[in-house]
Amino acid sequence: MPVLASHRKPRTKVRTTTPAVGLTTAALASVTLLSTQSATAAPAEPKPAVEEVQKKVDALYRQAGAATQEYNRAKAASASQQTKVDTLLSDVAKRTEKINEARRALGSYAAAQYRNGGIGPAATFFLAENPQGYFDQSRLMDRATERQQRSVTEFRTQQASAAKKRAEAVKSLETLTETQATLASSKKDVQTKLTEARGLLSRLTAEEKARLAELERKKEAEAKEKAAKLAARQAAEAKERAEAEEKAREEAAKESGDGSGTGSGTGTDPGSGTGSGTDSGYAAKAEKVLAFARAQIGKPYVWGASGPSSYDCSGLTQAAWREAGVTLPRTTWDQVEVGTRVATSDLKPGDLVFFYDDISHVGIYKGDGMMIHAPKPGANVREESIYYMPIYGSVRPA
Repeated sequence: MPVLASHRKPRTKVRTTTPAVGLTTAALASVTLLSTQSATAAPAEPKPAVEEVQKKVDALYRQAGAATQEYNRAKAASASQQTKVDTLLSDVAKRTEKINEARRALGSYAAAQYRNGGIGPAATFFLAENPQGYFDQSRLMDRATERQQRSVTEFRTQQASAAKKRAEAVKSLETLTETQATLASSKKDVQTKLTEARGLLSRLTAEEKARLAELERKKEAEAKEKAAKLAARQAAEAKERAEAEEKAREEAAKESGDGSGTGSGTGTDPGSGTGSGTDSGYAAKAEKVLAFARAQIGKPYVWGASGPSSYDCSGLTQAAWREAGVTLPRTTWDQVEVGTRVATSDLKPGDLVFFYDDISHVGIYKGDGMMIHAPKPGANVREESIYYMPIYGSVRPA
């Protein structure tokens, strides 16, 4: 019996230790798997700095501005093309009616010939009761034949003309379809850029938003400082010009007083009079432009808008110069080609200042290095330094 008991004891130990080994193995496997997953998992993407967010948002707004100009161009082209298509379709309808009239005339001639039975002229002569009547009728028939021939010619002319106009209408419709597709694509592009910019801004914390606002204030302060320097330089140059003009007038008056009175002092400088007239004419227009622009301050920027309740940048400049009787094209890319190019140092109130290498923004110069413009989505029409953005160039529209 003791032998049997001794035999059972170790077997029991074997059964109790086996599960422990299995649990230990499973635990080790789990630890190994977790360690492997942790080692292979991609590290979390670091949150961009506020300065980086500012750069990205500014870039997105600028890209949206360029897409807005593309949208404006497509919209203007679409409207123009739609007018052309409507005119062509109306013309085709009128020509089709003329074709139908010519066709009816030819039909009446054909019916008359059918009723006549198609008898030849010789048989008609011999069967006629009155030969003289036959000759009279023959002359009438000749004239009728001439009318028929003219009707045939008119029919063919109208048919060819209508076919030509119809082909033009089809081509214009195809162009209109392409333009509308560009319009839709540009609209989608603008919306995509703006959504991305809003997404970046929405993920900022309150502290980061405060930091971003501080960066904007610093940028505005630097731009205003540059504007003040430009204003001081322009004022100094204007003073120098005024002093030079005054000195020239004094010298001219002195020479006139010292003259013998033989007529040498009766002449005036024709060039100065013409220049003054041109300057005053432009100044009068610029005053109307700026008065209109000032009245729009506080209204929201809306891409693709040209007033009266909201504007994008080129919509504002177009509407403002319209008040002065000057018609500007819709986009910044076309407005920059209008008028005379001027240097930044030679800017006058009313001039248009364009920004960025892609010419995607424009403002109206008001003097002292400042402008009135519709800045970007989420902002209102306001006054701002022209140095707030990189300047591309400037033009004097009239």
